[in-house]
Amino acid sequence: MWQRPQTLYFAVATALLCVMTFGNVAVIYAEGASEAVPYLAKLPYAVLILISAAANLLSVFCWGHRGLQMRLGVGSAVVLAGLQIWLAVDYFSAADGIVFKFSAIFPLISLFFDILAVRGVWADELLVRSSSRLRSARNRSKKQQ
Repeated sequence: MWQRPQTLYFAVATALLCVMTFGNVAVIYAEGASEAVPYLAKLPYAVLILISAAANLLSVFCWGHRGLQMRLGVGSAVVLAGLQIWLAVDYFSAADGIVFKFSAIFPLISLFFDILAVRGVWADELLVRSSSRLRSARNRSKKQQ
């Protein structure tokens, strides 16, 4: 299971999302004081992060079911793209005194790892189909002799 690169890609994406879960999205500086804003304080961020993290975590452990793993990976990638767009809109419309943390680009990095993982799962699926086709062709030729 862990020797497959796509499993590691899903694990890295899950780890990045877990870091986001417990991290801060921004710091608000006002009148000499600062206040950290965690990701879980904003409900849309929390929902998107938890859905994507759950899909990635499930993808790590369902390595025997490539179809489900691909669907979960693609779904997580779509959710991560939405989260990154939402973060970008908030970043560009933020008022003065709000500084976003580096972790605001973690959804983009996780999206990259999800895409790599889905490509790896798809390559495995094509390899299995190809070997099954070759095996069935060999069995048919043996039966005809």
